[in-house]
Amino acid sequence: MAKESMKARERKRAKLVEKYAAKRAALKEAGEWTKLQQLPANSSRVRKHNRCQLTGRPKGYMRTFGVSRYVFRMMALEGKIPGVTKASW
Repeated sequence: MAKESMKARERKRAKLVEKYAAKRAALKEAGEWTKLQQLPANSSRVRKHNRCQLTGRPKGYMRTFGVSRYVFRMMALEGKIPGVTKASW
């Protein structure tokens, strides 16, 4: 499990990205680079990092399911993800 502070930091970044998305797009279109630099650095979309929704793990993230590879494996073996079965040949 990730530290609560790290999860909170990512949530804070996500809020900033949403808040400044329109303003950033307008400044980019107008070419106002100096005003763009004055906005908070964490309002940039690039600063966000995908994390597992259940554990907060930053690595091994599966975008289509929103969880880490380990959590995905456990959920698939328990049958909690419809249409996913363990491969065997």
